[in-house]
Parts: sequence; C-alpha cells; structure tokens
Amino acid sequence: MQVLWELKEVNVKQIIEQMEEPKPAYNMVSTIVRILETKEFVSYKSEGRGYLYFPIIQKSAYSNQRLHKLMNGYFEGSS
Repeated sequence: MQVLWELKEVNVKQIIEQMEEPKPAYNMVSTIVRILETKEFVSYKSEGRGYLYFPIIQKSAYSNQRLHKLMNGYFEGSS
C-alpha cells in the first residue's frame, strides 16, 4: 500500500522495483495486489496487456481501519 500511495498508479513490476532486496516473486506481489483489490483497498485499469493499480482508500482511513481491527481482535474492543 505504501508504494501505491506514493506513486499513485503502478503496475506489479513497478511495485517490485520499489521494494528492498531480496525482491519478492512477481506472482507473490500480484496475488497480494489482487487480495487488496477484493478488500476494496485497490482498484485497477487496463494498460496494454497489463493493469495499472491505484489506491481507492486514503492512508488515514486504512490506518484507522487496521487499528480498529487490532483493538477488536486483540483487546476485544476495549482501549
């Protein structure tokens, strides 16, 4: 998600280029992006034979959602 927020629109190859060594396999990154799409964090548009992915959730909204999930799962909703 960090790469998507920084670069706005990227393909899987560009995501991998931004990652540190050792770089993950193309298929692994592609699978993660598709999971993010099913969770409605990311969307895509066609570009040639591939896709450009872009975030559809703001970083602050994503952070809040993850924090609430942690609170509910680990602390049973109690702060």
